[in-house]
Amino acid sequence: MVSDEDLRNKYAGIIPLLDERQRRLIAAADAISLGRGGVSKIARTSGLSRTTVHTGIAELREGGEPKEGIRREGGGRKRIIELEPCLIKELEALLEPDTRGDPMSPLRWTCKGTRQLAGALSKKGFEISYPVVAELLHELGYSLQANVKTIEGKDHPDRDKQFEYINAQVKARLKKKLPVISVDTKKKELVGEYKNTGREWRKKGEPRKVNTHDFPGKEIGRAVPYGVYDIGRDIGWVNVGSDNDTASFAIESIRCWWRSMGRRLYPDAKELLICADSGGSNGYRIRLWKVELQRLADTMGMDVTVCHFPPGTSKWNKVEHRLFSYISMNWRGQPLTSHEVIVNLIGATTTRSGLRVKARLDRKKYPTKVKVSDEEMGHLNIKPHKFHGEWNYTVKRS
Repeated sequence: MVSDEDLRNKYAGIIPLLDERQRRLIAAADAISLGRGGVSKIARTSGLSRTTVHTGIAELREGGEPKEGIRREGGGRKRIIELEPCLIKELEALLEPDTRGDPMSPLRWTCKGTRQLAGALSKKGFEISYPVVAELLHELGYSLQANVKTIEGKDHPDRDKQFEYINAQVKARLKKKLPVISVDTKKKELVGEYKNTGREWRKKGEPRKVNTHDFPGKEIGRAVPYGVYDIGRDIGWVNVGSDNDTASFAIESIRCWWRSMGRRLYPDAKELLICADSGGSNGYRIRLWKVELQRLADTMGMDVTVCHFPPGTSKWNKVEHRLFSYISMNWRGQPLTSHEVIVNLIGATTTRSGLRVKARLDRKKYPTKVKVSDEEMGHLNIKPHKFHGEWNYTVKRS
């Protein structure tokens, strides 16, 4: 019995030299010689479809001259995305409000079914079947996923409505070419000769040696990367702190992004939208976060709108799967021996889609347990939105 590997090698060598009819006839002859299961085996190893192999078998059994001419290279039915160049954009528009993402993986997935999506596209004037939708989803990096227990606590009843509200706010501002950023603190990283997950190419038998135990050294400690992802321009900014992850550190990171990148990219902007988690240093209940936001708005001379993701949904924040996941892939298997190494590795992160990232080291001290009085809160110029004002609000510049 001929092995699959031998057949793959055979077809890899001859198929590029044959025209379409010759390919299916040779494949058909091999399938007949293999007997039962031959069609499946040949389709699997040659890359031809079962239908093509069956067509070749019919031609061999019928005999005689071919009834049709040989199709020219590039002939045949065009793919629907070639006929309808706007299809991909419309499909992603349907997916975007409910898109989910794993922070440690660039893979995305959606909870909508292919039949549901095909129906929605048909209403928009596209003639498309649900199997073709499934094929396009795979090409776009989506896959069908089961539920995974990752969210702590119960879902908020307005969870999905908040996602839709954020999506509408983002789209409205991007349409006006205003700055929209997604922010969060990446998990703290050990600094030193410690094991980093993943693998890198090295000479066989010579792995990088690191410490047996992951105990942070007193002299170096940990790194605190705070990320700012520009949604409209696919650009990342990371402020690598060496002290505490506080609201003051979060706002300083955003301020540094604006001074270094933002104001050059958006010279006429009078408004900024920040998409943030509901907890952590940029949580909606953190008084210091709002005090620092007021200072930021006054310093930048622009209104700052903040939309928080509902509690327990931080993984769906775009900075996670559009920035942090690629940073983690870029430094996989490499010990983060110093803060400078971390900054350089982050700055070297790129993607085929065009992501660019800049990073800086922040050695400032950010004390914890900073008290904010009711009087200070009373002087803030914060305008809550009608829909969940605790999650959605605008800080007006003074």
